[in-house]
Amino acid sequence: MHTPPGFVAAHALPDVLAAHALVFAFQDARLAIVGPDEAPAIPVLAEATRAGLDGRLLMLGTLAGTPCVALALPGEAPEPPGMRLSGLRPLFFKLPEAHLAIAARAFQIVEFERTHRFCGHCGSATRDKGSERAKECPACGYVVYPRVSPAMMALVTRGREILLARAHRFPPGMYSALAGFVEPGETIEDCIVREVREEVGLEVGRLTYFASQSWSFPHSLMIAFTAEYAGGEIRCEDEEIAEARWFPADAMPPLPPSVSIARRLIEATAARLRAT
Repeated sequence: MHTPPGFVAAHALPDVLAAHALVFAFQDARLAIVGPDEAPAIPVLAEATRAGLDGRLLMLGTLAGTPCVALALPGEAPEPPGMRLSGLRPLFFKLPEAHLAIAARAFQIVEFERTHRFCGHCGSATRDKGSERAKECPACGYVVYPRVSPAMMALVTRGREILLARAHRFPPGMYSALAGFVEPGETIEDCIVREVREEVGLEVGRLTYFASQSWSFPHSLMIAFTAEYAGGEIRCEDEEIAEARWFPADAMPPLPPSVSIARRLIEATAARLRAT
């Protein structure tokens, strides 16, 4: 997900919050929405107030001048009157793309607030660091920022073939690019070489950056590359990879949904290989 056009990030609440401000309220990983199933919407502050939503509002920014705030709901609370709770994935292609992107941002901010109420160094209660989105400890001075976990995505090519893999958790028949989290001390390039070797037993080279995508499940930054096959035979890492195969560029299997950077990476690479 990308920062939507017209969105300006901010962390300080205005003195007066407009009644039409958008409220991205989460109970754990579920978002409070209004409207019919086929056309869900984000509630505005006036609706949230009428529904009795209560708690600390967290400023996200403005979308075309409209304030956007996040709110954490108690985990044991019933669904707010006139609203329902939904995970983000079922809202793909239903919520406006800009609202979905801000909801993903809101979830990460709410999760940061929930998990950093106390200092990880000395255990004291933290407070907001006024000048930026961060928590600081008044006792020991430790400062912590919202967690972002970089993860590589690698699409391996061999001539006009593309290597795709199936994780055990995937729906039947669906394939995607390889992916994995960066480890301490690694560059993204180091991570790609290691993950491809570990997951499918292949060596790769000639890495080319494609694009990146914020992915709030729960706080990843996907960084996508293509890589050229440099040797080896496919040997799947059994605990994670169910199957990996070479596919001709003109015969792709079922792929992840288009909201994922994996789909765009695969389709763009397949189109390029078909044109060669």
